[in-house]
Amino acid sequence: MDIETRLSELGLELPQASDPQGSYCNCVRTGNLLYVSGKGPVAGLSKVPKGKLGQEYTTEEGYTFAKATGLDILAAIKLELGSLDKVARVVKLQGFVNATSDFEQHPKVLDGCSDLMADVFGEKGVHARSVFGAMSVRGNLPIIIDSIFEIAD
Repeated sequence: MDIETRLSELGLELPQASDPQGSYCNCVRTGNLLYVSGKGPVAGLSKVPKGKLGQEYTTEEGYTFAKATGLDILAAIKLELGSLDKVARVVKLQGFVNATSDFEQHPKVLDGCSDLMADVFGEKGVHARSVFGAMSVRGNLPIIIDSIFEIAD
């Protein structure tokens, strides 16, 4: 089954990929690895969320933001490669959660993106990951996620 069909079955639609917010590009490919620059929940939502987990937003809202960020990551990959079917494996996600100093649910927030990747790609969507709490991130977004994918030749 192709990935576009899988997205449709899951009731998901890719947004238009967000543009880089500085002097960099969305993706860099070297060999069979594709590095996707840090993305936030800016595409596909009615309003760009701004604020911290544990203050303006709950863990559950953070999960939703991480899932939306994952869709933007996939949109950037599709724009770069022309098809998500070229993804051989999700290698790693790294999340930066804009959170209060006492917030402790960072892994549950990043699960929104991790669960999306597993739902979309199956076993090849299961990946390594890191998640960090941040005092601030660009644009005061609640989460930023960068990622690495293996690309089939």
